[in-house]
Amino acid sequence: MNHKRILFLNAGDSLLKKSMIILLLTAGLFIFSGARPNLTAQLIPVEYNSEQLVKMAVMGQIGEARMNYPPYRIGADGSLEVLPGTGSITYNFRTGDTAISLAGDHVEPAVTLVHPSGRASAESRGLNVLSCIGNEVKVITGQGRGMTGYVIGKHGGSEHVMIDFKEPDALDKLLLGDRMHIYAYGTGMKLTNIDGVKAMNVSPNLLDKLTEAGMGITPEGKLQIGVALMVPAKIMGSGLGQSHSYSGDYDIQLFDEQIVEEYNLDQLRFGDIVAVINADSSYGRIYKTGAITIGVITHSGSIIAGHGPGVTTLFTSSGGNIEPVIDSDANLKNLLFR
Repeated sequence: MNHKRILFLNAGDSLLKKSMIILLLTAGLFIFSGARPNLTAQLIPVEYNSEQLVKMAVMGQIGEARMNYPPYRIGADGSLEVLPGTGSITYNFRTGDTAISLAGDHVEPAVTLVHPSGRASAESRGLNVLSCIGNEVKVITGQGRGMTGYVIGKHGGSEHVMIDFKEPDALDKLLLGDRMHIYAYGTGMKLTNIDGVKAMNVSPNLLDKLTEAGMGITPEGKLQIGVALMVPAKIMGSGLGQSHSYSGDYDIQLFDEQIVEEYNLDQLRFGDIVAVINADSSYGRIYKTGAITIGVITHSGSIIAGHGPGVTTLFTSSGGNIEPVIDSDANLKNLLFR
C-alpha cells in the first residue's frame, strides 16, 4: 500500500467509477500528470452541539521519567531490555516523528503532564477525560511562561496527557514540574447532522482542522476522513476491557511481521490519524465486524506482550458509518502545527 492520497469507493461501484472518469476526461478536469480531482466539494461539513459544550480549565505539571524496579522489561519473545519509558520531556521525538524506530518503550512524545495529586485521584481523571486532542495549552510557570501549545495525546494506565508546541526550541524553555493550563473543550460533543458516529476526545479546534483537510459527510451519509494508515482490529491489545473510551488509549500489537508489512505499520508516527477496522469504541473497546474507529497515535511501540503504539479514539461507528481515505498528511503536525 503506498501513501499517496487514494479515495476508497464503495464495493461494486466500478461502473460508477468508470462513468466518473469518462466525465472528468470529457470536461478536461483531470490531468494525468498526477493531479487528482477535488471531491471534497461534495462533502457536507460536520455539525455539532457547539453552543452546549462546556469550556473549563484543567491543570497538569510536567511529570518525571518513571522506571520500575528492576528496570527490565520482558519482551514478547522472552528478551530483557532496559529502555526509556513514560513521563518527562522527550526532546528528540515529537509530533510527526516515528513511533516505531526508537530505543524506548511506551515513550510519550514532547511533554508529559500529570496531576500533582497522583494518577488515581479524581483530579487526575478530570485532567485525562476532559482534555481533548487539539485543546489549547498555556504554560503558567517557569521560563516558558506564556507559551502556548496543544494537547496531542492521552495515555491510559499512567493517566498522562501529552503536549507539543509549534516552536522547535519550545521544549528547551521547560523544566520538570512546570505547570500548564489546559482549556478543556470538547467532552460532551455530539455530531448533529450524521447518524451512527460518536465523537470523543476531539476538540472543536481539531474538528475544524480536519474539516479544512477534507473531512466531511458524503452524499451517502458517511463521515469521510483522511487517515495515514489502516489497522486491523485483530491486532489491538492493551486497553481492551475498559468500560469507556473517553480517556487513555489502546495499543497496536506489532509482533506479527506479516501484518506489519501488509499494513505498513512500521511507518507509524506520533500524531498519525489512523483507522482501526472492525473496531467499535462506543462503550469501551471491542472487536465488531464492520465497525470503524478513528484515532490518533499517542505513544510509542513496546516490546511487552499485548502492547504497542497507543491509539486514542476520536470517532467511532458501530455500524461502519465512517469512510476512511488514505492520506499521508493525516498527522497532527500538519493539522495543528503547520
